[in-house]
Amino acid sequence: MSIAATINDHIKQAMLAKDKDRLAALRDVKSKILLEATSGSGTEVSDEVAMKICLKLYKQRMETYELYIAQGREDLATDELVQAKVIEEFLPKQLSEDEIKAEITEAITALGVSGPQDMGKLMGHLSAKLSGKADGKVISTLVRAALN
Repeated sequence: MSIAATINDHIKQAMLAKDKDRLAALRDVKSKILLEATSGSGTEVSDEVAMKICLKLYKQRMETYELYIAQGREDLATDELVQAKVIEEFLPKQLSEDEIKAEITEAITALGVSGPQDMGKLMGHLSAKLSGKADGKVISTLVRAALN
């Protein structure tokens, strides 16, 4: 079952349960997927594209949550966190720092990377391999530490 179909099923369940927060988050994801479907040449959105949309929405929610916390708006922060948790259900399990470090070590030996001058080559390889499984900022920080 595709991610879009799964989201539709979850929307129906949220409507039946009258779960407004969950419904709002799922409808936002669905609207972004539909926008992507109508903006491209085809009418179907692949699971990979849907995953990227979900990841982007999750990151936006978490950034907004942190912003609201910094401004002392706990009421709005709670709403953002709840929606982020709903969107997180559709994302693949995120890798831990230790798992990312293991991937970096493996990539360094496979690519024959020798120092900081090869960071671009290493980041390109890891970004493609760990897409959706780890945050790019975390990967970048760990790669920089490993090369120095």
